[in-house]
Amino acid sequence: MTAHTANRPAAAVVLLATLTSCGYHVAGKADLLPKNIKTIAIPAFGNATHNAKLSERVTSALTREFITRTRYKIVADPNEAEAILTGAVSSILSYPTTLDTVTGRASGAQVIVYLAITLTDRSTGAVLFTRPLFEVRERYEISVNAATYFEESDSAMERLSRDVARSVVSAVLETF
Repeated sequence: MTAHTANRPAAAVVLLATLTSCGYHVAGKADLLPKNIKTIAIPAFGNATHNAKLSERVTSALTREFITRTRYKIVADPNEAEAILTGAVSSILSYPTTLDTVTGRASGAQVIVYLAITLTDRSTGAVLFTRPLFEVRERYEISVNAATYFEESDSAMERLSRDVARSVVSAVLETF
């Protein structure tokens, strides 16, 4: 065993100690909300976009994301919750990012969704999290025109809603 090889375990211990002492954590795993919050209501989000179903899909996706990723119980009635997550989809933009060289059609799209989100402690009225202009950017591979793909495709809107929900839940849990 060489001296260089013998130092590997020590280096690993130092690295592990450094990472754990500086507050390092895997994104999406922190939960910095108050410990008294055990139930969250997610009323239907408002919608200021031309896509009528987007807010419904985002609300449903948020409910699923909270249920699968967190310890919180999601309830329908805000009067039965300790916290209430309210929001609205402000706008959705999409534009092509790559073109198919053979057909000249868009083969990739950038989609940007803007939301206004607030998580409030129902008993105190304290705002636990707020983002009046929450932005979610995602890139997608597509097989049709990027300008209409996210307006007309149910599967694309479902995937977009899941991605938005994942970003929102991460931000709420990590309160950044």
